Formats: sequence, C-alpha cells, structure tokens
Amino acid sequence: MYTTILVPVALDHEHETSQAISIAKKLLVKGGKITLLSVVEPVAGFVASYMPAGQAEKNRNEIEAALIKDADGNESIQTAVITGHPGSSIVDYAKETNTDLIVITSHKPGLQDFFLGSTAARVVRYSQCCVHVLR
Repeated sequence: MYTTILVPVALDHEHETSQAISIAKKLLVKGGKITLLSVVEPVAGFVASYMPAGQAEKNRNEIEAALIKDADGNESIQTAVITGHPGSSIVDYAKETNTDLIVITSHKPGLQDFFLGSTAARVVRYSQCCVHVLR
C-alpha cells in the first residue's frame, strides 16, 4: 500500500482517467493522498507573441478545471498543473513530493516511439519510485 500516489493526466490525448484513479484508490492507504498531475509544455517565444493576452492562464485554468472534475469531489485527490517536458517533469515532481507510486497510462506505441520514446517509458526508466503502467 502507498501513501502518496501520482497520476499523470495528458489532457491532449485520450482523456480517460477513471481506470488510473480506480487503481490508485485501491493501492492508497487510509489517510494517503492521490495527486492528478498535468504537465503543460512551454510555448515557444515566437508563438507566445501571437497569443491573446491571458491565453496561457486561461488554458491552465481549463486544465485545472478538468482535473478537478476527474477528482469528482474526492477529498484524498489533489490536483496540480506544472510547466515542462512531460517525461522529465513527472519524474522531477514525483521526486520533489516524495511520491511512493506513479500510476501512468500508456498508449500503444507507434513508429515515433521507437525514435523518441513515450512519456510512460521515460517515467519508468528514470523514476526513483514504483511505477504502475496501464495500457
């Protein structure tokens, strides 16, 4: 059983978190916490100059609202939105928050994954805590 579980959520892919949250709940000790984490990749400077004022903050608020909806009012589930590269940012966040377990969903690998590697593969490779991968 785990006291601190991190569930990364990629809102730009298939947004189905119920299976990951269900598994996290089963593995959580009483009084533990689950964090739904979404990583927003930074916008290139030349692109940001063409964005309407406040667009980045609006996007963050929409992501936060989607995570809160996924938490469904469960008091043991927190949400977090950070900026960075997903593969490394998830690992760094888990280390900073002393996470015991990461429950991450993986998509079926495509040709691009053989060259770049998927986020789930990077998390498994570099994480210093347990990782449970769902497919």
